[in-house]
Amino acid sequence: MPDKKKQLKGKKSSMSDTAISLKKFMKTYENHCAQTQTYVSPTVKKGVQRAIENGKPLSKIILACPDKSIGGPRPVYLKPLIMAIRDERYMIAKELCVWNVQLNNQEIANLSILLELQGLTKYPFSKLELFDCGIDAWSVERLGKSINFSSLTSVNLDYNEFGDEGLKRFVLGLQGHSQLLSVSMCYCNLGPSSGAPLGELISQSAIHELYLNGNYLQCEGSMELIRPLVDSLEKQEQKSLYESGHIIVKHFLEATQLSGIQSAVSAVSDGFTEQEAAQPPQGMSVTNKKKGKKKVRKKKKGEQLKPGPWLTKLHLADNGIDGRGMKGKPAPLEFIQMICQLIKDSKHLIELDLEDNSVGDLSGNEILEALKQRKEAKHPMLQIRVTARMNPDTFSAIFKYSKKLKSIKKHKKKKTKK
Repeated sequence: MPDKKKQLKGKKSSMSDTAISLKKFMKTYENHCAQTQTYVSPTVKKGVQRAIENGKPLSKIILACPDKSIGGPRPVYLKPLIMAIRDERYMIAKELCVWNVQLNNQEIANLSILLELQGLTKYPFSKLELFDCGIDAWSVERLGKSINFSSLTSVNLDYNEFGDEGLKRFVLGLQGHSQLLSVSMCYCNLGPSSGAPLGELISQSAIHELYLNGNYLQCEGSMELIRPLVDSLEKQEQKSLYESGHIIVKHFLEATQLSGIQSAVSAVSDGFTEQEAAQPPQGMSVTNKKKGKKKVRKKKKGEQLKPGPWLTKLHLADNGIDGRGMKGKPAPLEFIQMICQLIKDSKHLIELDLEDNSVGDLSGNEILEALKQRKEAKHPMLQIRVTARMNPDTFSAIFKYSKKLKSIKKHKKKKTKK
């Protein structure tokens, strides 16, 4: 009985320590808000209260503006929250979300320093969301540089209209980083010239999720984006064909050494079937063959993925991919042919969103044929969204060979391109 009482007291003490830590954190945040004459974010307050009630640490911090009728004239700022995190050495949170709060360059610089794992106190945030924060090109570049020295694996910059220049700077700042896995830049005013930097980004990193809905990449930019993926698939196919030919030649040479040139020539003239090529040559025992076989090494938990052009999720909805581009620029069919190669050959790709792009009936038929070939190759089932502006029979048939992708991204009215 005494032992059980001690265990219960230990649990209560642990929960109490969590509650004390969170209350202290909230008090510090409120004090900094008072000093800077800014409004206390209700989402931060609500998150802390919920964590205290559950007896768990606050792992996701959400900073958002309150309703105008509640907030009054004072705005919500990021600075008091950063100061509170530093003052209390709050290193438990993994996600930092800032929604509809305007951020200036100084605040982005302060945030970047917080993210960088270079000081004595390391804040291991793995996910960052800066949703509709008015971020400019300078801020995006500074943020990109900080990612290189952070624990971030996911970055969401939706509804920040930093444009093509901001995207180029972000890629430049991020150069050499191989830990980032997911990037979202929906409705960021990206045009065709962003295609090549985006292609460079996925080529030099381990990014496997790319969300670009609501931009203006058009056919030209979209093709430049996926070109490294297509080129990589073609190289893999050439390598596979080379290795297949190399195996046959090796088999021939081994047969020559073991059975003499005459028997080898006879074997080749008869032709090797695929099943015969898999058998060990004469004189080689099955035991020896097994000894020479290499085991496939499984990826260890926490191990970094190799950089390279490969994606599992590609979202390009509402990107002006139609026939109304500038004169002389690629037509939708050329883009669709490249997309179809990804559909047919990519074992990694599991999500593709092409909603709200006028690809037409001919392109719809191409996608359908590619999905059929993907199924024959026994690649993973693809989740896809395409526009309904095509032949209804083709549209229905597409989903017989795929799963319908449900959009999980937040939608706002698309702003006019500047």
